[in-house]
Order: sequence, then structure tokens, then C-alpha cells
Amino acid sequence: MPVLVITGTGTEVGKTVVTAAVAATAVAAGRSVAVLKAAQTGVGPEEPGDAQEVARLAGAVTAAEVARYPEPLAPGTAARRAGRAPVHPEDVAEAAAKLATEHDLVLVEGAGGLLVRFDAAGGTLADAAGLLGAPVLVVVPAGLGTLNSTELTARELRARGLELPGVVIGSWPREPDLASRCNLADLPEVAGAPLLGALPAGAGTLTPPAFRSTAPRWLAPALDGTWDAESFRRREAP
Repeated sequence: MPVLVITGTGTEVGKTVVTAAVAATAVAAGRSVAVLKAAQTGVGPEEPGDAQEVARLAGAVTAAEVARYPEPLAPGTAARRAGRAPVHPEDVAEAAAKLATEHDLVLVEGAGGLLVRFDAAGGTLADAAGLLGAPVLVVVPAGLGTLNSTELTARELRARGLELPGVVIGSWPREPDLASRCNLADLPEVAGAPLLGALPAGAGTLTPPAFRSTAPRWLAPALDGTWDAESFRRREAP
């Protein structure tokens, strides 16, 4: 099944912009792409959500959501406070599987980190990935503190028998500090998986045409891009 689940080590690590870059690069490679937001929180009924932002940046992709809730909280909490039905992992898997019958690639973007709860039963994005048998790409921050959260996420994926194809740095600073530069070597070690890209800080503020034309340079060949991890490390190494 052509599904890739995209999670992060926490909130505000660049999941949506990375999802857009993966989508744009796949479109440039000639694939039809759908983006599914498992649970959109903190957005009103008529406001564009993360899936719509991916479509704005990436271009010709199908944007879909399983559910949305108005308050910027974990999905389970947001659903409870809104008095609405929660999202269950089965709902996410069913929606992704349906999109996969009509597209070459389906990108499922989570909310927050891998184990953020969807429902009172403790269902998570990891459960949805397990139902789909889909690999999980992990988006990580560049700087101090990222190694612990990255290793914890990687260990949880492996404990569940889920494939971790690699990690992507969601925002590479214009002036990286020592920790960020050292993490280029350490992140693959703690993840037990390759570094598959690094998006420059502010990538999401580019115009859509500029974003689409540049996105393949931020991602490794495993994600249809041209970014080379070893060259990047040599250039940025302390």
C-alpha cells in the first residue's frame, strides 16, 4: 500500500512543511499524491488546516482530513472538550486506504508526536500506522534536546514492529549552533536510520512556485530528492 505516515518528535517541529516538501517532490516525479491529516486541531470550520497548507505549497495534491476540532489541544482532549466524536486509529487507516486506491502516494500527517492520544482508549498515530503496515517518517528539530526525543520515538516504532525509513530535520537554522551541527552525525546514530533531509528555516514562507522547484534539493533520493546527507554534514560539520 503506497502510504507514508509522517510524525514528529513533538509539536512545532516542521511536520506540515516537510509533508509539503515530500508531496511536492513526489508530484515533480510524476506521482499522484493525497495528503490526509489524521486529526486537525486549533482550526475553525472555514479556516484552512494543515492538509490545505500542504496543497497550497505542493500544488496538485488531494487534501483531506479525518476530523477537526477548534481548540489547539491533543486530538483526544480537543474532541472531548468540543463534545464531538474522537478520531480512532481505524478511522485514519480506513481513510488512508481509500485514498490509496486512487493515488500513487498517500501521506498521513499526525498531530504532535507519535503517541499523542486520539481517543479515550489511547489510540494513536502509531496504531494507525500498524493497521496500515505503513512506514513512519520522523520529523525532528535540529538543536539541543532532539537526540533524546528522536531515540525515544525510534525505539517505540521498533518495539511495535514499524518501519522507520529515516528522519528529516524540519528546520535547519540559518546560523546553526554547535549542538545542531554535531547532531548531523548523532541523529542517525540514535535513530538507527538515515538522515533523509533538512529543510531550511523559513521554507514554508517561500512562494508556492519557489517551494515546489526547490523542495527536491532538501530531501534525499529515498524521498525522490537530490539532497546528499554526507555532503551536507561535511559542509556544516564543527
